[in-house]
Amino acid sequence: MTKRLVRAELVEAPPVPQTARVFCVGINYHAHGDESREHSGLDTPKVPMIFGRWADTLVVDGDPVPVPPNEDGLDWEVELAVIIADRVWAADRATASQHVLGYTAFNDLSARKKQLETAQFTLGKNADRSGPIGPVVVTPDEIGDPNSLTLRTRVGDSVMQLGNTRDLIHDIPSIIAYITDTVSLKPGDVIATGTPAGVGLGMKPQVYLTAGDAVEVEVENIGVLRTPIVSRADLAARHEL
Repeated sequence: MTKRLVRAELVEAPPVPQTARVFCVGINYHAHGDESREHSGLDTPKVPMIFGRWADTLVVDGDPVPVPPNEDGLDWEVELAVIIADRVWAADRATASQHVLGYTAFNDLSARKKQLETAQFTLGKNADRSGPIGPVVVTPDEIGDPNSLTLRTRVGDSVMQLGNTRDLIHDIPSIIAYITDTVSLKPGDVIATGTPAGVGLGMKPQVYLTAGDAVEVEVENIGVLRTPIVSRADLAARHEL
């Protein structure tokens, strides 16, 4: 007899191995470059600006994310993420897309106070559980044109970000080629390709996610990734930290 699985009884995990490296690309949309220059003094990079995330920050659709106590809140960043299929070294831009296993949505939730205190993004981009990824992985034959996908962020009933991968400064093949002339990519590695304009840091006044909020990021042909925001104390009380 076949037992029917009930989703509520399953423990979901991110769609990548625990050994995955997460390569994030900063300021990789033209419009986001404009707002970053105005609000954080960062110029649009001439080459992909790569920084890393720990794999244990990754969580799945519906998982709660806590606000670090020293932060006013967390900032949203909808991104198209790429999952690597095989070991890649010195990729040729012309064929780099052949190394893509699939595409998914990513919310690069950011602790801006820590991120902008120094020139290094590491702490501000690695708050506990701050990397929602999912809800599914879509294979290259089903994604359509990855260079023409709409991205959207909603907080409550408000649309905060609305962009399209046509606005990417460095496209996916260029990013893969740039990384792999120094670092080999491995199966399951993730590349988060950057966020469009509309982050909370760039608003007047600035707006951040706080306990009780829920944020949804959506990538065309992939789906909606929903994240409730909670206090760290509440999550600790539930023994989920």
